[in-house]
Amino acid sequence: MVSQLFYNFIKMRVKFRKGEQRKFLKEVIVKANLPSIREIINHLVDVKYSSLRNYYIERRLLPLELFEELCHLSDMSKDNFNVKIIDEHWGQVKGGKKK
Repeated sequence: MVSQLFYNFIKMRVKFRKGEQRKFLKEVIVKANLPSIREIINHLVDVKYSSLRNYYIERRLLPLELFEELCHLSDMSKDNFNVKIIDEHWGQVKGGKKK
């Protein structure tokens, strides 16, 4: 059985300031000596290209687990980035709620 702490860890997201998430992914490509963003998939098994592209164009927030894997892949410290760790459902509104 998966512990609640581990389950919450998977669901956490990393929120960068506008434009910083793309800079982070570009820096990962340079530091890991990869020719393109598509090559990250060869090093990370659980990421689809369409999801990676959405992270690159900042349509979606990076999962915390992926952020840490990318930092490890490129030998960067995650403490060097000004990010906010938020819950996966941070922007959703409860349906059917009347005021």
